Parts: sequence; structure tokens; C-alpha cells
Amino acid sequence: MARLGRRGFLGVAIVFHLVYLLSIFDVYFRSPIVSGMQAFSVDAPKAPAKRLVLYVGDGLRADKAFQSFPDPSPSANDTSADELRPLAPFLRSRVLQHGTFGVSHTRVPTESRPGHVALIAGLYEDVSAVTTGWKLNPVNFDSVFNRSAHTWQWGSPDILPMFSTGAVPGRVTDEMYGAEFEDFSKDATELDYWVFDRVKALFKKARTDTDLNARLREDKVVIFLHLLGLDTTGHSYRPYSREYLHNIKIVDEGVREITELIDDFYGDGETAYVFTADHGMSDWGSHGDGHPDNTRTPLIAWGAGVAKPVVSNGVAPGHEDGFSHDWHLDHVQRHDVAQADVAALMAYLAGLEFPVNSVGELPLEYLSADDSEKAKAILVNARQILEMYRVKEEQKKAIVMQYRPYRHFASAEQTPSRRLASVEAAISKGQYQNAIAAADELIQQGLEGLRYLQTYDWLFLRTLVTLGYAGWIAFAFTTAVDAYMLDGQYDAERTVASTAVFTAALVALYSFLFIQSSPFTYYLYAFFPALFWEEVFVRRKALSEGRKRLFSKLSQQDAWKLAFNIAAYLGILEVMVQSYYHREIYTICYLLGAAWPATYGLDFLKDNGLLCITWALSCVSMSVFTLLPAIKVETPSLIWLGGALILVLGVVYIALEKSLLVSAAPSKDGLSAPKADGLSRTILGVQVGLVALAMFVTRSSIASLQAKQGLPLGTQMLGWITLVASLVVPFLHALQPRDHYLHRLAVIFLAFGPMFIILTISYEGLFYFAIATTLISWVRLEHRIHQHFSPHASELDQAPLELSSPLAPALDVASDREEALKKGDYRSLTLSDARICLFFIYLLQSAFFSTGNIASISSFSLDAVYRLLPVFDPFSQGALLVLKILAPFALVSANLGILTHRLRLRGGSLFAVVMGIGDYLTLRFFWEVRDEGSWLDIGQSITNFAIASLLCAFVAALEALSGVLVRGLEFADERRSKDGVATNGSLKGKPRETDAAKEGGRGM
Repeated sequence: MARLGRRGFLGVAIVFHLVYLLSIFDVYFRSPIVSGMQAFSVDAPKAPAKRLVLYVGDGLRADKAFQSFPDPSPSANDTSADELRPLAPFLRSRVLQHGTFGVSHTRVPTESRPGHVALIAGLYEDVSAVTTGWKLNPVNFDSVFNRSAHTWQWGSPDILPMFSTGAVPGRVTDEMYGAEFEDFSKDATELDYWVFDRVKALFKKARTDTDLNARLREDKVVIFLHLLGLDTTGHSYRPYSREYLHNIKIVDEGVREITELIDDFYGDGETAYVFTADHGMSDWGSHGDGHPDNTRTPLIAWGAGVAKPVVSNGVAPGHEDGFSHDWHLDHVQRHDVAQADVAALMAYLAGLEFPVNSVGELPLEYLSADDSEKAKAILVNARQILEMYRVKEEQKKAIVMQYRPYRHFASAEQTPSRRLASVEAAISKGQYQNAIAAADELIQQGLEGLRYLQTYDWLFLRTLVTLGYAGWIAFAFTTAVDAYMLDGQYDAERTVASTAVFTAALVALYSFLFIQSSPFTYYLYAFFPALFWEEVFVRRKALSEGRKRLFSKLSQQDAWKLAFNIAAYLGILEVMVQSYYHREIYTICYLLGAAWPATYGLDFLKDNGLLCITWALSCVSMSVFTLLPAIKVETPSLIWLGGALILVLGVVYIALEKSLLVSAAPSKDGLSAPKADGLSRTILGVQVGLVALAMFVTRSSIASLQAKQGLPLGTQMLGWITLVASLVVPFLHALQPRDHYLHRLAVIFLAFGPMFIILTISYEGLFYFAIATTLISWVRLEHRIHQHFSPHASELDQAPLELSSPLAPALDVASDREEALKKGDYRSLTLSDARICLFFIYLLQSAFFSTGNIASISSFSLDAVYRLLPVFDPFSQGALLVLKILAPFALVSANLGILTHRLRLRGGSLFAVVMGIGDYLTLRFFWEVRDEGSWLDIGQSITNFAIASLLCAFVAALEALSGVLVRGLEFADERRSKDGVATNGSLKGKPRETDAAKEGGRGM
């Protein structure tokens, strides 16, 4: 392809990274849903139960359900309020006397939608469902409700439509409250009361409505109560709060009342009950990742068809992990299950066909049945799973060249049909335990077979994606050398032969994908490696010339120093990889970075003492944040302190603007700094006023929410006005633009200040202040280093190549003079600029990890978002949260853009190198993604890759943003004179060589 300009390169970068981000879903998380399977049910004269009632306490942790606490809502005269007691006595009585209990282990992401799909459909859903806001079904799936005679369900509009949409028309009746009910600023127990009241109303109506009565008395009826109060309360007040514990009491009492109501209505003892949760909740009121507090939920089953508790004199089996040591249930056997197993259990109890997409294993310990019935039930479970394997295998055979069957089912004697027949034979002979063991083994191998088919294309796809990322890295470096080092002097050497080879390779690959009926995204994964590697190949002459310019003048000593630098750079990149798992690494790096200026010698420290001290103090302050808890609680005092620092800095800047700009931009007559004008100062004053207003609004919001008074509409509107105005007012500076970089940075800093007050719950405002000072110190330091090590004109031809330290500028001496003569103020990239790029990537990563563990969804609280959006809306609330997380990057990008200009580099040059270096992290995390193992490892591996990939795409967007943010800026050291008089030449003049030499030792 033709040489890309700056915008073309950025466009390709964004498209490539967004497309390749999809690869994680194609490789690791393809949808498990297929169609065309036969449904199976246990063939028995009578089902264990005529009907099933499912209670789901959304967001209920297993430990909180069973532990004992003081009464969270005692009556006025209760003298025993401080005594420890179970908060769910009714559910506890089911465990002790009537049923079977255990812990249901969920999968990542621990969110309501995937949790309910696993419980009711028995499958772990395609991760792409997140794009539908956890509400609609990207692919319709079978469920227990769809297999029922009829299902009545009550609860949240975010959950119920999943199971009525796509079900047999008229089979599922749902009744939902409005979305406005899910208000995090109000008492969430009203959500549960609403559900209980509607259930009571239905059965009351059934006593006079003969048609409804008859429908309710049919066999295979399912009743589902979705209880959202616990989740909402936990988000607002944390799961250890009185409010959350009180909500547990409300749920337990409601479950008792509904259970007694249903038992009284039917009076036949033929109802089975299941109580569980979709996910747990961290101590900080969040969920989503794989932390055990989020993945462990209670499971209690009782009623018809359910086994009674197994009690021991000592510690019963199932408590070996110590998790339930303080539940005082050690004498009752605990049976843990995977969340999808609950769907199989419910289907069996109600005599329903197993959902055809279910991967749940029937937990036999929960069944009140003899060995014969258990053997027959688990055989049906095995048939259902192997039927799914059969259909998937047939689909794979139809499109794959030279299909390789799963090893356990490869031989003619080991086919699923033959092995099922052997289980049936064992049952007919009365060998029930042998049949159960054989069926269980068949289920495990069937699930492994499904896994085999799911990962069948892994090696091919991962190789293709790796070639794509490696090609992009090579292409980015090639672009940096060709466009920003050699100034496009060498044209691409594209021949007929090279074009034919790469075209033939792409056509062959496309033909292979076409034969295998591959998805469209596979063609994109194949296109980019061919595109990038072809471009690298045809620009091999530019790469060769770049190598000569960089390395031809290296002495042996310099070569060793360069090798040491490269090793150090790779080590820093690996440190960044590890920082995704251990954010405390940033503390060590910042403390080491504080001493970085000392590596340039005492003369440099003496000349730039104040700047080095400012840098060191900024690094020390930044080092503190990664030692603070990633998961924060609302701390008003820290919010006010951060806001006050932002406010004071704005006021000081306005007061001292003239002197600051003059001192930062000296000229011969002292008047080169822009004179203070009324309009600019007025706009700055408005920005500072918005910071103060944000503090007032936040204080009012916190007071109302903490008093449980809800969020006043006036406060909410004022908050929105403040936030929007803070982002709009800066554009008014275009009416009378100022061209000084300090002024521009002040405008940007104040623009995001109100956001870091309104959307802050703890120390984020302090972080914003600290990173702003760190960035400007870094820009000034890099410029001083560049000046300090630039040789005088008379020494250019004789200057030896000097490497003063592992991170010192290495080779810019060799090309400064040549490039200055060729391109005026623009100089070419050198190896020393790699250090700047690494610093940029480090600061970019630090902007993520300093206020939270980005690899954990749970580390970002929604508390602050409630000040603007108290009603549950995942995408809107998530967008505000993401906006706050990304805001510091405007500062990062502006500072890098300014540094690019100050170092006389072409716009986009540093970003091209950054893009190449950054994808080292992406490729590392791509190969570390897991879709099995502990839930924590799975969730973290997915998030790491997504962040690294999006960060590279985001860097491209930042480059475009930096071009806007620094447009029109001028710097005093760029003003040149041809006759000794200062002029405003800013990046347009052609300075004499001696001008650059004169600036070599000058301060900033």
C-alpha cells in the first residue's frame, strides 16, 4: 500500500486493534449454543414434584446467608439486640430439618445476566451478551422455564425478559416493576416487597378465578421470584452493612410467607423449592470478577423429591475447605455444585426435559431417590450432554478438512452410543452403582469432548492472531524509521514477484477459510498479517538504511551499553506486565524514578536543581497511590482535600499567570509572554468557579444519599450542569486563543477537575493533582535533558557518541545536525527516544492502576455515579465511570504532544514507536488468556488482554487528541532570529546550526 500519512496510520491502528480485540471471543469464548438437539427427560410414572418454586436472592453471598449477626433492625425495647443470631431462620430450618444445602459456585463474569442464564438454562453464556446490556438474548437458548407447562415470574425488567423472549409463546408470564424502581438512593427492600405482594395477589386471585386456579394446579408449573433488593442494597451500603443484613431478614421472612402460602394453596406436599443467588458480592459492594466472595452463593433445596439433611456427630463431609466454619452447620453435610448444575436439578425435580444446551451435571446428593432412580436420572443427563456433543461434532465434521475426533470417542468400541448402551445394560442387571459411575464418567468425557470441539481451531487462530500482532509491531517500527527517521527518502520496492508471493499466500489462506465455512472475522484476522508483513518487506531498504544510521558509528563500548539499554527496556516492559497482577510494582518504579535525573551527573543536577526536586516529590507522591486499597469506600474528607488542591492550583495560576508565563518564556524584551487579557482570565475564572461548584454539589449529594433521602432532583440537575459545563467552557478559549503551553495545560487541567470531584469517592482527586504535576515535571525534564546533551555547533562533527547512563539519550548526537539542516526545526527519531516512549507507556499504565486495579471489575465502585444517575442503568453508569477513568489520559496525551514539539519531532513520531512497544503487552496477555481454572484467573486474564488491546487503540485516539490539544502552541526556545532579533518562528523557521548550539546549556 502507499505510504500512510499520520492520520492514515492512526486509522489503521484503531481498526486493527478493534478487530483483533474480537479474536479473544473467537478463540476463547465462542458461543456454546447450538440447535437441533433432541430433548430428554427422566421416564418415570411420576415426577418427584408436581411444581417447582425458584427463589433467587440477587447478590446474596453464601457466608452472609448462613452466618450469625446482631439484629440489624431491633425493636426499641429489644434488650437482646446485640446477641448473635441467624438472620435467615426460616432458610436455616430448611437446612437443618427439611432439605439439602451447599455452595453454588458461579463463573466469571459474576453478573446478574450470566448468573441467571446458568441457573435456569444450565449454560455458561457467550460473553458477547455484555453488548446487549445483559438484557436481550444475542442467541435464544432453551431453559427450564421453556420446558415447563407454564412459568410465572416476578422481578426486575433486566432479568425476566431473557426467559420470556424466545420461549414458546404464552408459556412464560412475567410481571415486572418499572426501571425507575431500581433507585440506588432509596430503600431497596421495596423491590422485594413488590415481588412478594404480587405473588400473594396472584394466589389470592386464583381462589376466585377458576381458570387461573386450574392453570396453577397443572403439573410441571414453575414459579420464579427474582429478589433484587439485596444486590441494590449491597451496592449502596456494602454487604456487611445493617441495611444489607436487614434485607436478608426481609428476604427470609418473605420466602417463609410465600412458601407457607403455596403449601396452603396446594395442600398436597408436591412442591419442590430451590433458594439460591446469581452471584455474590465483595466487601466493597461490587461484583463482576472472580473473587471468591463473588463466586460463592448459597444453595438450599427442600420439598418434594429433595433429600433430607445428612447429619453427623462430628464434622460432616463438605466442610473441609473451612469456608463454613462459622455457620454452625458443620454437622450437616454440605454439597457444593457448579451453578449450571442447578438447572439440571430443577428439571429433574419438576419432571421436565433437560434444557438442550445445558452443561449441568445432576447433583445426585440432592435427590430423595434410591440407586435405581438415580442411575436412570444420571443416564438421561448423560444422553442430553452427549446429544449436544453429537450435534456439535456433526457440524464440525461438515466444515473441517481432515477432522480429528475426540480421543475418548475415536474408536468404534468407544462411541457414545455404545457406551450409553453399556450403562443401560448395567441398570437392567441391577448394577446401579456401576451404572452411576459409568454414566458420570461419560458425562465428564462428554463435557471434555464439548471442550475439545470448542477449542478445535485454537492453534490455527492463535497462530494467525500472533502473526497479526507481530506484523503490526514490525509495521509500526518500519513506519517510525521510514517516515520519522529517514523522512520518506526511500520508496517501497514492490516487485511483481513479491506481490505475487504475498497475494498467493493470502488467496490460499482465504480458500482454506472458505472451505471451512469460517466466520467473516477470520478473514480479517488473515488479512492484516499479509498486509503488514508485505509492507515491512517492501520497505526493507529503509530498514537497512535506518540500521546503518543508528548503529554504524557505534564503538564496541557503545554497543555493550546499547545492549544493556535494550535489556533494561525489555525488563521495564516485563515489569509493566507484572504490574497488572501486582500494582504495588508502580510504587517501586516511582521511587526509583525519583532518582532518575541523578544518572545524568552532578552538573545536570546543579543546573536543574529545582526541577529535579519537583520531579522527585511528584514521583514520591505518585508512589503512595498504588499502596492504597484499590477498592475504596466513600471518604468525604479526601474528596474535599483533592478538590481544594485543584481549586487552589487554579486560583494560584490565575493570580500569577503573567509572571508564570513570562518566567517560562523569556525573551529579549521581556514581553514575549502573552499579556493577560480580560476574556481569557474570565473564562479561567469560570472554570475555577465550576470546581468550587462541583465541591458544593458533591457535598450536598453525599449528605442526601447518606441520610437515605434519595437524590434531590435539583442537586442531580446541578451536578449534570456542572459536569457538562466543565467540559464545554474550555472551548470558549477559542474566542481569544493563547499560544503558551502552560496556559493550555492549565485549561485542560481545570476542565477535568470538576469530574474528579463529582465522580470521586476517595483519593482520586489527590491522584489527579499528583499526576498533573508529575507530567509537567516529566516534560520539562526531558526537554532539559535534550538541551543538556545537545552539542555545540563546533563540536558536531567531532563529538563522540556518548551513553551517560542506561536510560540516557544514546544516539541523537549522530543525526541532529544532519536532520536539522534537512528539515529545519524537525529532527529525526533516535534510539534515545525509545526511553521517552517507555516513560509514556508507563505513565499511561499508571493512570489506570493508581486509583484502582483495572484488572478487577470490582475495584471500581459505582457510589459516585449515583450522584448523577441513582436509577440502575448499566451502560449509562458504566459510561460515566469509564469517562472518569479515561480523563487523566487527556493530560497524558497533551503533555506528550507538547514534548514532541519541544524536542523538535514531527507530530506522531513518538506515538508510532509507542504503538509498536505497547503491543508487546497485548501479545503477552493474549497467550495468557484462560477460559478454565479458577474464576479469579479467568476473569483477570480476560480483562488484562482487553485492557492492553484497547489501550493501544486508545493510544491512537490520544495521538489524534494531542494534535488538537497542542495545536497552535509556541515555545520560547523555538523562536529564531536570522539577524539577532527575536522573532516568533515557532516550528516554521530554519534556524542556523549555531542557534541550536546556543540553546544547548540554556534552561527551559
